[in-house]
Amino acid sequence: MEHPKHLRPVRAWETFRQLILPKLKRFTAHGPKRQDVSRFLRENSVWLRGKYEWLRVNSRRLFLRCHEAVAGRRYAAPVSFLSVSGAVGLVLICTTLYSVSYAVYVDGENVGTVADRDTVAAAISSVEQSSRSLLGYDYTIDNAISYRLGVSRRTELDDKGVFEDYFSSHLDSGEDEGLRQYSVVVGGQFVGVIDSKSAFNAILQDIRSAYVTENTVSAEFVEEIELNPVFASAQVADPEEMRRLLTESTSGETTYTIVKGDTFGGIAYRNDMSVSELKALNPDVNINKLSIGQVINVRELIPRLSVRTTERATYLEAIECPVVTQDDASIYVGSSKILVKGVEGQAEVTADIVRVNGVEKNRTVLEYTTLSEPTTTIKAVGTKPKPKTASNGYYIWPTRGKITSYFGYRKIFGSRSYHSGIDIAGSYGSSIKAADGGKVTFAGYKGAYGYLVIITHDNGSQTYYGHNSSNLVSVGQRVYQGQVIAKMGSTGRSTGNHCHFEVRIRGSAVNPLNYL
Repeated sequence: MEHPKHLRPVRAWETFRQLILPKLKRFTAHGPKRQDVSRFLRENSVWLRGKYEWLRVNSRRLFLRCHEAVAGRRYAAPVSFLSVSGAVGLVLICTTLYSVSYAVYVDGENVGTVADRDTVAAAISSVEQSSRSLLGYDYTIDNAISYRLGVSRRTELDDKGVFEDYFSSHLDSGEDEGLRQYSVVVGGQFVGVIDSKSAFNAILQDIRSAYVTENTVSAEFVEEIELNPVFASAQVADPEEMRRLLTESTSGETTYTIVKGDTFGGIAYRNDMSVSELKALNPDVNINKLSIGQVINVRELIPRLSVRTTERATYLEAIECPVVTQDDASIYVGSSKILVKGVEGQAEVTADIVRVNGVEKNRTVLEYTTLSEPTTTIKAVGTKPKPKTASNGYYIWPTRGKITSYFGYRKIFGSRSYHSGIDIAGSYGSSIKAADGGKVTFAGYKGAYGYLVIITHDNGSQTYYGHNSSNLVSVGQRVYQGQVIAKMGSTGRSTGNHCHFEVRIRGSAVNPLNYL
């Protein structure tokens, strides 16, 4: 019996609810499989084809009626087009921002959301395969897994890695076994991955123990160390490699404050740097005019992982002798002589000493006990006017110019040779001055030096001035500090106009930059 026209949609819904809806519920409850889809379509093909045709015809009829209703009005003629365009745009936006999704529940616990249930299956397969290679036997994840169909933003969907980490985190048979590995982060910087927490702790203990003595009261790492569990990684460091990564040094910068007697070359030497490297760190510093209290940058080798220790030590400390001075008219001004040498006293000190990587950073005195008092030193201080040619005990630069060759080994004229001084370049005929007062002990031509002047100073040290175009002093003459003694040239074994300046202490050449 054919139903009245106005009841046909109701009858169609009843048929769909009674026959088709139960099958769809069973279908979505167990997940879409290819054979299930095929069987569903095959069993209901006639009904689906009829419903599709009914939907196509009636939707077209509805669209035409809506269009006819508004097309007769001039101002509303585009409404039908705009309505359809808007609907299509809305659908496109929704499908771009949102996706059909499955909320994943493992043993009743929500662990994430995926667009495809195959994502979870792939994660389980990956973890089971990794477990077989690491554990040596088949491992099966048998948790109860269920899904709830829904709609989610695409940005809120989880990828395979989230579920790999979740399942691998439940595979530990003990604190340090199974598939769990650990990423090592030191001071916020990733170092590497290790597969054993106990091995990592042993490495840390070894590093710390290297700085611990019998007097150490505490030892700790300066940087914050993080050990985060991760899923099995292909890049896993063995214990020796991890030890190397943790103890390797990186170049950093620190500051140094100039004290009396410092020279640019001496600071570079003490910090295992070349003068050019130190200059590169301090481009605005005049290396020829350092002042006490000036702060400069120096290079520092900093281990990736530093150990701070505190040790309580008791030691003996010398107490300096008080000094009493007496004027002496037989001694030049600026010079002195010890008349009575005092004896240092002695004290017992207990202090907490803080070190970082074995280098002392701070010392706090807890107890101080004087064992013996020092005796007084009596020193004679000269009052006799010093002649202009007397030595002052320090050196000034013999000329102005750029250093073109430093003290030490160098490659010149195609071979490697030892350079016993520094070369200061300048223009031909520039003045060369005595670095300190003294007596001229050589003035003439001397082999590779060319024209050379040697001055012997009051303390026995000597300064050499070579490659001169001409010498202005003679042997036996006394000169004062800053006196012009020669003119710059390129005589002897030379590649251009410059002054070869050399300092000799007890007959041996030393780095002039440590004395200028």
